[in-house]
Amino acid sequence: MDDFAVLRRKAEYQFGRGADAALFPEDGEFEVDRSASGRPRQVAGPEGRLISVGMDGRFTLGLAGGRRLYDELDAYTVVVGDESEPFVREGKNVFAKFVDDVDEDVRPGDEVVVAHERGEVIAVGRAELDAESMREFETGMAVRVREGAT
Repeated sequence: MDDFAVLRRKAEYQFGRGADAALFPEDGEFEVDRSASGRPRQVAGPEGRLISVGMDGRFTLGLAGGRRLYDELDAYTVVVGDESEPFVREGKNVFAKFVDDVDEDVRPGDEVVVAHERGEVIAVGRAELDAESMREFETGMAVRVREGAT
């Protein structure tokens, strides 16, 4: 099985049906950075880093990968408004009181896309709370932002 067959399968497992085609389309152009053992560590497309592969095999999203997932799936998304947008773009974390909407399937530890309410991806990161808590809490970190769209 080639690297992309494995990566596609992992993408679908982690993000759901359709994530494989969103992140790694059959006709896509990719640049793969490999570890000394030959294992893929990062995959980039023409628009930038799509994913990094952790030692546990899970993906961490790059901004380009987050945009692809958001455009094709609109899943694993946390939506914020104008008040927090400039801070999140700079890479600051998202706090629960600023979450306007969140995909109901988000759990702590999930990779998520942070989008502005007008539909633009502004960051990617890791959920610190589940979806229900993000909606209900007035305090606490909802998403630890890894990369903002400055």
